[in-house]
Amino acid sequence: MVQETMEQKEQKNQEYNEYVKQVTPTHSLPANMLKAFITGGAICVVGQVILNVAAGTFGLDKDTAGSWCSLLLVLLSVVLTGFNIYPSLANWGGAGALVPITGFANSVAAPAIEFQKEGQVFGIGCKIFTIAGPVILYGIFTSWVLGLVYWAGMYFGWF
Repeated sequence: MVQETMEQKEQKNQEYNEYVKQVTPTHSLPANMLKAFITGGAICVVGQVILNVAAGTFGLDKDTAGSWCSLLLVLLSVVLTGFNIYPSLANWGGAGALVPITGFANSVAAPAIEFQKEGQVFGIGCKIFTIAGPVILYGIFTSWVLGLVYWAGMYFGWF
C-alpha cells in the first residue's frame, strides 16, 4: 500500500474542488426571479382572461366564474403535464409555475402519468399523492392549528 503524503492529499482535494466548481451549475437570482415573475404572471393573466370571459360573455356571477377559472386552470395544467409541456415550463419558470393551483395539479398528475404502467391500483392509486400528499397533510394540519389559535383568541378576547 502506498501512503499518500499530506501534500498529495491536499493537491487531490484542490483538484476535486476545482472539478466540482466547473460542473456545478450557477444560477442568477435576479434572472430566476424575473422568470418566476413572468411565468406566474402569465398564468395569472390566463386566469384573469378566463374570469373575464366567464363573467362577461357567459354572464356568470363572481363565485361561479371563479370556480370555472380554477377548474379550467387545473384541466389545462393536467393536459400540459400529460403532453410533457408543463414540466419544461416549471423548469424554466421555477416557483412562478409551481406555486399557483396549476403547479399543485401538475404535482398530482405527474406521478399518476409516470406510474400508470404499474396499473390502476399499485401504480396510479399508490403513487398519485407522493408529491401532493405532504402538501395536503401540512395544509390541513396548519389550518387546524390556525383555527385553534383563532378560536383561543376569540375565546380569551385576544382578537
